Amino acid sequence: MDKIVEVENLVKHYGEITAVSGISFEVYEGEIFGLLGPNGAGKTTTIRMLLDIIKPDRGTISILGEPLTERAKERIGYLPEERGLYRNVRLLDCLVYLGELKGMGRARASERAMALLERVELADQARSKIKELSKGMQQKAQFVATILHDPELVILDEPFQGLDPINVELVKEMILEMGEEGKTVVLSTHQMNLVEELCNRILLINQGRSVLYGPLAEIKARYAQHSVILSCEGPLGEITGARRVERRGLDYEVFLEDGVSPQDVLRQLVERGVPVTRFKVATPPLEEIFIAVVEGER
Repeated sequence: MDKIVEVENLVKHYGEITAVSGISFEVYEGEIFGLLGPNGAGKTTTIRMLLDIIKPDRGTISILGEPLTERAKERIGYLPEERGLYRNVRLLDCLVYLGELKGMGRARASERAMALLERVELADQARSKIKELSKGMQQKAQFVATILHDPELVILDEPFQGLDPINVELVKEMILEMGEEGKTVVLSTHQMNLVEELCNRILLINQGRSVLYGPLAEIKARYAQHSVILSCEGPLGEITGARRVERRGLDYEVFLEDGVSPQDVLRQLVERGVPVTRFKVATPPLEEIFIAVVEGER
């Protein structure tokens, strides 16, 4: 699998402040990669260095197999956290202009812009000025501008900002489709539940340093507390090898002693004829891991 982004020992200082300190990571073709961290952790600084908006003090960056060139920039889509569309320009005109800046012909830019506006339910706003759109509409318009030229690498900084739940689902669906098409997505967001649904691997930055990096499933397994979550019809009864059992709404979480496997618990329930309707190895939500790691760094 090709490396689309390759970063090694990236460092950036602002006077006495170290914004990024020795970060290294890789992003592969077709994956959705989460770049996470609390406010002020260095995420946006890292993104801006990837895009050559600011220069690193030390370290190397390779984008699409080479140091970033003007030609390579046309293969990248970037959605900044701050909205940046021209407020006094009509939506379709703005998108066509931005498409032309990325090397698209006017007719092709107009055709694709209208198709995407239709997809995000903004086609009826094509002749409206940007400033006349609601915040949620502007966010969707910014997302359309980011992917208009069909980039190979898409970098999204808080793409769900200002969106209602229905539009969050719409944008999430479009991001997943990009991954299925072989596009590479770097996603930075504070919404951990969406990271869990979208991302293959993550990098967690805190105070400018890498503190968690790797496949999301492996990270969650590393922080698991050796327990299972199950639902059953009727009483659960006593389970040999359980340290304790806690009720979780309609479910039970069974914490296991060392040496006891989830299969041991399931076997006991089946042998006793307990009707099990749900059974899974418990892993903590990413938000819990995020908080534990960040607070542990303080």
